[in-house]
Amino acid sequence: MEKRADLEDFSLLGGPLYRLGCRLGLVRDRTNTAPLGLALGAALWIVLFALVLVEGLGHVFFSIEGIGAHVRLLVTIPLLFMCEAFIDPRFAAFVQEIVGSEIVPSATRPALEFQIARIVRWRDSWLPEALLLLAAVVFALGMRNQSFIDFLSGLTGGSNPSVVSETAWSSRWYWAVCMTVLDFLFLRWLWRIALWCFFLWHVSRLELRLVPIHPDRAAGLGFLEVVHTEFTPLVLAISATQSASLAKDIASGRITFDAMYPGVALMLLVDVVLFLGPLLIFSPKLRACRVKGLSDYGAFSERYVNEFDRKWVGTVPTPGESLLGSADIQSLADLSNSVNIVRDMRLVSVSSRTLTYLAVAALLPLLPLALFKYPIQELLAKFFERMSGG
Repeated sequence: MEKRADLEDFSLLGGPLYRLGCRLGLVRDRTNTAPLGLALGAALWIVLFALVLVEGLGHVFFSIEGIGAHVRLLVTIPLLFMCEAFIDPRFAAFVQEIVGSEIVPSATRPALEFQIARIVRWRDSWLPEALLLLAAVVFALGMRNQSFIDFLSGLTGGSNPSVVSETAWSSRWYWAVCMTVLDFLFLRWLWRIALWCFFLWHVSRLELRLVPIHPDRAAGLGFLEVVHTEFTPLVLAISATQSASLAKDIASGRITFDAMYPGVALMLLVDVVLFLGPLLIFSPKLRACRVKGLSDYGAFSERYVNEFDRKWVGTVPTPGESLLGSADIQSLADLSNSVNIVRDMRLVSVSSRTLTYLAVAALLPLLPLALFKYPIQELLAKFFERMSGG
């Protein structure tokens, strides 16, 4: 019974930050970490705002050059934790699904329990998050230098960076603390995705009982698509961060509007790899299931239609049985539907609905960038001109 409870309570939430949030009462119902994200982002932003006011740089803080700080702290960080609250129950539901539906047979269940126990140990260990935090700090110290100086110059209208670096504590707080925390949270999500992929890979190596005629057209693994749909807030967070950076670069003249397309394409490619790539893990199993299903149900269909033909169309039909209302006709139609399901089996558990959700989440934060090319005044003028028949 104890191991069964572990299966039902499967979760990827853990580590020092999660436990701290639990102690502070910022994690609700074990999986709702959204309050923790809101509190963390707001706390970082409030300190930054206070430092900006003290230094008399409020006019820059609320300009287009400061939009990145607002988006990263007040939007991106909460979205990262909101994704945890959305997707972690789906992780548990997927494990319950493959166990309850006997996709993982009883004989194979000990191997599944072993893999879950290993994932839980890694999830709860303090070492991965310590290493991720160290990597974020190193990145902040080694890679932020030029951005740090540019940010200081922007806050002071081009003052001498060596002078500003001693006085602009707001920029120090932003780059040394806020951005380090944000990098850590992104790396923490990469670690979680790696754990999830590792788990899926080991599940795919088990002896699974996949059913090729399953209505989800994924041999019973269709719920995996529902799991990955819940990555939408994380996709939104990545896109919002990218959009804020592009807005600042376009406004400052560093890049033109048309020059952002390669960066957007790269972002979409990263989204595909991170959030759709793991679904390919089961593709070899699904392909093998489809091939076997076509062979098995093809042979079964051949036997059935031969019997049907001999009974109803052959030279010696069965006497005394009415064709009207016969269950044989409906059975033949059901068999045809089953064979079509096998033939149309998906080799990747993803549908157009999931692609639409993820695409909208990725592109929606980028839409405001169009205002750089098509100013709102110009758009409104054209709109009212057309409405008035001009």
